[in-house]
Amino acid sequence: MQQRFVGDSGLRASALGLGTMTWGSGIDEDVAADLLRIFCDAGGNLVDTSAGYTNGAAEAILGQHLGHTVARQDLVLVSKAGLEYRNGHRGVDTSRSAMLSSLDASLVRLGTPYLDLWLVDAWDPHVPLQETLSAMDLALNTGRVRYVGFSNFTGWQSAKAAVQAPFTAVAHQIEYSLLQRQAEAEVIPAAYDAGLGLLAWAPLGRGVLSGKYRGQIPTDSRAANEEWADYVEPYLATRPSRIVEALWTASQGLDSSPAQLALAWLLAQENVSSAIVGPRSAQQLQQLLGAEEVRLPEQISQVLSEVSERAN
Repeated sequence: MQQRFVGDSGLRASALGLGTMTWGSGIDEDVAADLLRIFCDAGGNLVDTSAGYTNGAAEAILGQHLGHTVARQDLVLVSKAGLEYRNGHRGVDTSRSAMLSSLDASLVRLGTPYLDLWLVDAWDPHVPLQETLSAMDLALNTGRVRYVGFSNFTGWQSAKAAVQAPFTAVAHQIEYSLLQRQAEAEVIPAAYDAGLGLLAWAPLGRGVLSGKYRGQIPTDSRAANEEWADYVEPYLATRPSRIVEALWTASQGLDSSPAQLALAWLLAQENVSSAIVGPRSAQQLQQLLGAEEVRLPEQISQVLSEVSERAN
């Protein structure tokens, strides 16, 4: 698998990253082991998790496989802090105490002394930015993390953080896909100017770009799951369906799946270091890995860009 530099740093990450958001909620230890093994055997190295994913269960499952299913040194391990979910409600706390406590707990669950990349997961309007940045600086200076960055910041927030930080940030994780291109207005230009590589989450439009929701909601899909239905619902609308149909039509002539074409389009966009996919089965992952071999014709790429631009 192709390796790309993350921003203006020497950190190399695989073009496709493996996401763990649903590990511990629909994905058990055995499936996780299969996904890790297949992903690494294909040359992937970036594995993305967070302290907030399934209340730490995702990190715990991943930690059980480090050194056993996969070698720790073969991974670019990414985790995040700053968001927490309690009783179904999302809370933001990027204070120095919360950030460092979260980091230490992540390292314990993962069974590793360091993270390759640590991200602050959200902007906190109630905590001074310098306090959050000081926690990240301490994590760097103590060797608990090797690189740092931001996640889900707006353009001005990421620019301000990059300028005021006493360190060099390298990455910005954002939602980016054919169904979600709002980041192109301010976030992506700001990240490029600051030398931050883009880690795109939900590159398949929360699963919608795979085409599996064409005409129906599969009973085994996230949209049919009460826990995840609200996550998918925003993209099950008329305008997004036009993009899905365009992908579907193109896939028929290119002998590729809609998901592969959606990923190929995204990976061709400027400054994208990695697209983080969240397969729920080995079969899904095997198909997604084929996206790297897709050579999207310029004419098709242009059509997808135009259709999706009108819908966003």
